[in-house]
Amino acid sequence: MAAQNLQASIVRKFIPARKLTSRKGDNGKVLVVGGSYIYHGAPILSSIAALRTGADLVYTCVPKVNAQATRAISPNLIVIPLVDSKLTRGAVNKLLGQIPNDLDSATIGMGLAIADKEALNLLVKSLLDRDVRLSLDASALVNYILPLISNKNVVVTPHAGEFKKMFSEVLPESKKERIAIVEKHARENSITILLKGATDIISDGKKTFLNTKLTPAMTVGGTGDVLSGIVASMLARNRNPLESSAAASFVNGMAAKVVQRKVGLHMVASDLFDAIPIALKPFDKIKQ
Repeated sequence: MAAQNLQASIVRKFIPARKLTSRKGDNGKVLVVGGSYIYHGAPILSSIAALRTGADLVYTCVPKVNAQATRAISPNLIVIPLVDSKLTRGAVNKLLGQIPNDLDSATIGMGLAIADKEALNLLVKSLLDRDVRLSLDASALVNYILPLISNKNVVVTPHAGEFKKMFSEVLPESKKERIAIVEKHARENSITILLKGATDIISDGKKTFLNTKLTPAMTVGGTGDVLSGIVASMLARNRNPLESSAAASFVNGMAAKVVQRKVGLHMVASDLFDAIPIALKPFDKIKQ
């Protein structure tokens, strides 16, 4: 299978038009689950990125110790405190009773402290049972989750280190070899992998896209959290995991180019918020 370089003409097909008569909620209801005592910012970055990408409603679930600070960052976030400081089965059961039944997508793991693996398994299985499209990142990129997400329209977004943790394989420097390994694991596990790097590799094992970003300023912490929010927002509208992941990678990279032109090599992840709409503007479509 030949990997295809992403271009605007391809991405345009992956981003649905917005109905002229759409109402609140029609363009995506997204859940973000992340955060811990140390990493309070990660789920905030994902949540605001999801809103900037076009989601109508974003429910941000963070440990209760972070809830007040998260609410203070933006009035646009709907904050749901986890009843425990980490993800526990009790906290998951409580959360499942608080979120809407008609969520479109969720992204899980950014900065998240997980108390035990059964808590993550319960959350993932329960959301999949509700036909929620999932994107997993950071703490949720664990080997034991693979049997649960196989053939379930799930996206995982590892960097090279997280890839090793999840799939027990070290990625070589060679792009050609990396592509082959990503394709193999995507195919064997029936998932979509978005491998983050200087060139993002996005594959479902059957088709592969490449997105070469050439934005070294993106090494700053938090840009992957922004990407997770974009993926979740894309999944909420285009429920195809490969297409949504490819579009998210492209938009995230274009937004970073906007910021890098403006501030050079000195961006912070939140700089991407205002650049996401600029990157998306050429793809804006309205239909009757």
